[in-house]
Amino acid sequence: MSQNPYTIAFIQPNLYKDSVALMRVAQRLLSMPEIVNATLQMGNPANKDILSEAGLLTDAVKDAGPSDIMVVVQAHNQQACETAVQQCHAQLSGQNQIAGSAGADGLETQLAAKTIAMGLQRWSSEAVVANLVQISVPGAYAAAEALKAVKQGLNVFLFSDNVPLEQEVMLKAEATRRGVLVMGPDCGTAMIGGVPLGFANVVRRGHIGLVAASGTGLQEVTTQIDRLGATHAIGVSHAIGTGGRDVYAAVGGATMLQGIKLLAADPQTHVLAIVSKPPAPEVLEKVLAALVAAGKPAVVAFLGSSPQSASKHIHFADTLVDCAAMAVKLAKQQRKLRAVPGQRLAEPKGVARQSDYPIPKLPRFASTQRYLRALFSGGTYAAEAQIIWSKTRGMKVWSNVAIDAAFDLPNPRQNSLEHTALDLGDDAFTVGRPHPMIDQAARIERLLLEAADPTVRVILLDVVIGWGAHADPARELAKAITQAKAIAKRGGRLLAVVGFVCGTEADPQVLSRQEAQLLAAGMVLAPNSASAAWLAGQWVS
Repeated sequence: MSQNPYTIAFIQPNLYKDSVALMRVAQRLLSMPEIVNATLQMGNPANKDILSEAGLLTDAVKDAGPSDIMVVVQAHNQQACETAVQQCHAQLSGQNQIAGSAGADGLETQLAAKTIAMGLQRWSSEAVVANLVQISVPGAYAAAEALKAVKQGLNVFLFSDNVPLEQEVMLKAEATRRGVLVMGPDCGTAMIGGVPLGFANVVRRGHIGLVAASGTGLQEVTTQIDRLGATHAIGVSHAIGTGGRDVYAAVGGATMLQGIKLLAADPQTHVLAIVSKPPAPEVLEKVLAALVAAGKPAVVAFLGSSPQSASKHIHFADTLVDCAAMAVKLAKQQRKLRAVPGQRLAEPKGVARQSDYPIPKLPRFASTQRYLRALFSGGTYAAEAQIIWSKTRGMKVWSNVAIDAAFDLPNPRQNSLEHTALDLGDDAFTVGRPHPMIDQAARIERLLLEAADPTVRVILLDVVIGWGAHADPARELAKAITQAKAIAKRGGRLLAVVGFVCGTEADPQVLSRQEAQLLAAGMVLAPNSASAAWLAGQWVS
C-alpha cells in the first residue's frame, strides 16, 4: 500500500448483505487496477471496533447502524478510487442481476423472498415441502429471525455471527423442545442429504454421519472420508454443523446432542463421527452418554483432549485424518456385519502414522534459520498443528488462537515471534479483506514477509477448496511460493514450504489440479492437515 492512499468512505444505508456477499464485492474491487484496499462491513459495534483498530473508522462511517454497510475504498489515485466506488454501488444495488432475466447459467432468476413467510408461501405451491431455512442477517436480529423459523417447524442453518450467547441458549432450548435443529450461530459448514450449506465440499454420499463444532475441521474430515473411502464407495450421509459455542457449558451441547439423536435414528447412517475442540466437562459426559444410547459405532475427535468411554462402540481419534480413517474402517466393518450377521467388530486404527511418513531430504539450512511459520485459513488447523507440535516436538508456538494462553501473540497483524501459527481467517486479519478462503492477497503478503525473515526455515500453508472458496487458489499461491523462495535465495537461504489441500476431485477447483500447481512451485505436499503439521515440525529444531 502507498504511504498516503486516496480514500473514499461512505455508508450504504438500510441494506443488509451477509459476510460472504460483502467479501465477494471486496474481492472484485481489489482486482481493479490501482486499488489497494476495499473494506465492506455491516455497521455493528464489533465491526466498528475492528475498523477502529485498523485506523479505518472515519467520521464518514462511524455513525453507521447495524443495518447499514460501512464502505472504505483506498487506491493509488483519485480516479481509480472513484471508479471502484461506482462499481461498488453497482454491485451492492444488484444492477447486473435483473429479476426475471436469464442469468449466466441460462436459468431464470427470481426475486429473493424477503421473509420466511414469503419463502414458505413460494414453496407451498410446488411439490417439495421446505423444512430448512438458511439465515444470514446482522447478529442483533439473527436470533429473532431464527426463532420465527423454529416456531414454524423449520430447521435452521444460522450463518450469522455476533449473536449474544444468551440468545443462542434460548433459541436452542426452543428448538430442542420443538424437535428441530439450529445449526449455529456462526455455522459456516454443513451438508444435509448431500446438499452443501455455507462453505462445503463435494463428497460422496454414504453411511457416515457427522456432527461438528468446527467448520474447517468438518471439511477436513468429510474430504478425507471421500478420499479414504473411494475404493469401497464409502461416503457421508449428513454433516451437521453446530457452531463453535455449542459445546460451551452454557449451551450444553444442545445441537450436538440433537444431531447424534437424529443420526442414530437415520437408517442411512451406520457410523457416527464427532469433531470439536474439547467441550466443557458436563457437555463431554452428555455427548458420550448420547453416543452410548445411539448404539452405533462412533469416532470422537475432541482435539487436544483424550477422553475415555467404557463402551466398545466408541473410539477416539487424536487428529482429523485419524477420525476420517477410523470412520471409514468402521463403515467397512458395518457393511461386512450386515452381510455376515454375528461377525465381531474389530478395533479401528487410523492412518496418520507420522513415524512412517517419508521426510524429503533437503540441503542444509542457514545457521540463522530456526523457526516455523504457519499461515492457516482455518482456526481448527491452527489448533491441531499446535497440539501435534507440542506432543511430538515439545514446541512452544505463538498464535492469535493459542492453545496455551501464555503464547497469545501480542500483535498478530504486525509480526511473528519464534515459532508462530496464525489463523488468517480471524477478524484481526479479515478487516478490509475477504476471508483467505475467498481471497489470497492477505496471506500472500504475509508469506512474502515471512520469507524475508532470516530466522524462518519452514512455512506451512493450508489450501481449502470447494463451494464458496476461491476459484483457483493454487494458481495465485504457486506464484507467491516461487517469489518467496526467490526472496530467501537472494538472502543466501533455502526456504521450505509445506502444505496440504482440503478438497476433492469433484470440487469445482479439482483437487489434483490444485496439488499439481503447488508441487510445480516447490511446495512439499502432504496428504492431510495432520501429516503437514507433523512434517513441518520435523524440519525445525
